[in-house]
Amino acid sequence: MRTCIITGASAGIGRAAAIEISRLKEFDNIVLISRRKDLLLGTKQMMSRSCNIDVVAFDISNIDEIPSIVSNIYNKYNSIDCLLNIAGYTDPKFLFETTDENLLKTFSVNVFAPYVLCRECAKYMKGNKEVSKIINIASTAGFTPRPGWSVYAMSKAAIIEMSSTLTEELSSYKIKVYCLSPGRCATELRKKLASEEDQSKIMQPETVGKEIARMASLAESYLDGQNIVIRKKF
Repeated sequence: MRTCIITGASAGIGRAAAIEISRLKEFDNIVLISRRKDLLLGTKQMMSRSCNIDVVAFDISNIDEIPSIVSNIYNKYNSIDCLLNIAGYTDPKFLFETTDENLLKTFSVNVFAPYVLCRECAKYMKGNKEVSKIINIASTAGFTPRPGWSVYAMSKAAIIEMSSTLTEELSSYKIKVYCLSPGRCATELRKKLASEEDQSKIMQPETVGKEIARMASLAESYLDGQNIVIRKKF
């Protein structure tokens, strides 16, 4: 029995990834995590019914509660085999407008929570006989200058480095760590970063979702340990 945990599954890339993961037939259980249960149930309705789908309404910025959330999932299904860290947050501001609250919230959701999720899930993954996988979603903003987006860009740069380091730390446990950096993608988060952009002309979440599912599949064995960039060329 294989179990996959997906954060940020209520919309955008997280929802698209959940739909694609449910089509893999490699996972018996898929756990969807996000703040809003109603939107998670909407995602569930779009997924394949060939697997068990569980919804957990939880704000991952409540970092102290993550260990109990993960242990509850493990105790329920007796396995954790894949973690997709997709949830994200941004409130773009220039340097002089950035508050301490903005800084802490962005890093809580985009960096601290994914790190703690990696730590807690890996505790259970390291005992698995088959390969386990962690897929972290970064951004091209993490390695290119983005005036006005400094906090968001910093958080995504941290995810790129975190993924690279954890690849080495966890390899002996047969845990593969992937990092995917999408370019411009038509999501609600992207609207905050570029409100005037025509989202019909940029990459769609379904494209990224398919790439995430490809990485999550046991058939993929060579893309871990590097920052994979996916973007639409015009």
